[in-house]
Amino acid sequence: MTGFGRATTSGDNYAISVDLKTVNNRFLDVNMRLPSELQALESTIKKIIGSRLARGRVEANLQYDRSDAITLELNRPLITGFLAAMKDMRDEFSLSGEPDINVIARLPNVVATKKEEPSSEFLSAIEKTFNAALDDLEQMRAKEGEMLAAELAARLNEIESRIPQIESESASVADEHSKRLTKRINDMLAKTDSQIELDQARLAQEVAYLVDRADISEEITRLRSHIEHFRGIMKDETDVGKRLDFLTQELNREANTIASKTNNMTIKENALAIKSEIEKIREQVQNVE
Repeated sequence: MTGFGRATTSGDNYAISVDLKTVNNRFLDVNMRLPSELQALESTIKKIIGSRLARGRVEANLQYDRSDAITLELNRPLITGFLAAMKDMRDEFSLSGEPDINVIARLPNVVATKKEEPSSEFLSAIEKTFNAALDDLEQMRAKEGEMLAAELAARLNEIESRIPQIESESASVADEHSKRLTKRINDMLAKTDSQIELDQARLAQEVAYLVDRADISEEITRLRSHIEHFRGIMKDETDVGKRLDFLTQELNREANTIASKTNNMTIKENALAIKSEIEKIREQVQNVE
């Protein structure tokens, strides 16, 4: 599910800003980059995100400013090497004079900012800011979820509205098979000028066999059951997406079976319309956690 969340936190000597963006993904994929001094927080932040989100690709952007007192430190190996080289040059070429501190100070990287380890207060503030950004993100995703739930409910209603038509037509399947089979046999007998009479008992057996093969009552029952189960899961708050994804596959399986078991055009047309709605549900379910 797509969404965006932002939060900021500030203290006496720091300011933190966190942006979170999520896009659809079947699994949880957290993508974040942290400066070297905050690498130790990576696993903690991923756990925080994982405890709140179950699916989606998450892009986490952390920005901060720290106004701690800056401490500079000397690059002692560089200075030692420079002074040793100056001494060798003086001795080798019989030169006079001493190294000037102004010359040494202008050497590249001779003075560097000392890296201070982040304080526990600062690290705690980062975790707090991520949680606040997740709160903001979830509010946005909740609004999108309400719209998504309404759309899924409408799709289910459309599927359910076509089931009575399928049931009504399926009741006449036996009569259709009897008429079709009788017509075929009569046509064949007419072509051969045969005087053989139809064995009505045998015909009834064949019709019963064909009707049994074309019976879709179990598929209709399961279709209704899956719809009710789907609605029940939509009311849950955790681990919804994967269960709805599985149920969508089951709905599609029943619609396929109904369409393949009969030659009745009304049933086929309604089964294909149901499959079309199921495909739209499948696309949307990928957005659900």
